[in-house]
Amino acid sequence: MASTLLLALVFVIDLIAFGLAVAAEQRRSNATVGNNGKESYCVYDKDIATGLAVGSFLFLLLGQILIMVASRCLWCGKAMKPSGSRAWAVVLFITCWVFFLIAEVCLLAGSVRNAYHTKYKNLLDNPPSCATLRKGVFGAGAAFVFLTAVVSKLYYVSYSKAARDEKPNNYGRDTGVRMGNL
Repeated sequence: MASTLLLALVFVIDLIAFGLAVAAEQRRSNATVGNNGKESYCVYDKDIATGLAVGSFLFLLLGQILIMVASRCLWCGKAMKPSGSRAWAVVLFITCWVFFLIAEVCLLAGSVRNAYHTKYKNLLDNPPSCATLRKGVFGAGAAFVFLTAVVSKLYYVSYSKAARDEKPNNYGRDTGVRMGNL
């Protein structure tokens, strides 16, 4: 019951992160060249995409923290016996972190680059080069947010199954090989 509730909570958090990343891609800054007669300069529209990307960054981070705390980050708990579930948990754990880091880099670097605005004015006849974020950076971040969400859920389910398969060793009185009389 608690694991289902945790998965539902993390699903909602990851869904919010995905929605914010998609919105950031749709609302990234655009620039036009303004002219007041003797000089040209860059005019940028509202910079809401940076805030959306940072929000997506934070929600994805929160979801990752919740999954890792619930599973004790795979390495910090007690050792699990070798099984197929444990092997899948290890593979999915590594994949989850790779996708998470790529998503976070896309969102963070995209938000920093989107917030950068060219400040100089051009007094010559040619218009200034207005720096903007390339199309698709936040989209790539959104794709990796989605992949992180899917893989983190699979990791948690696989980890939970491997942890459930653990049975305490009940040796009773016989502990195995006897030394015998010397």
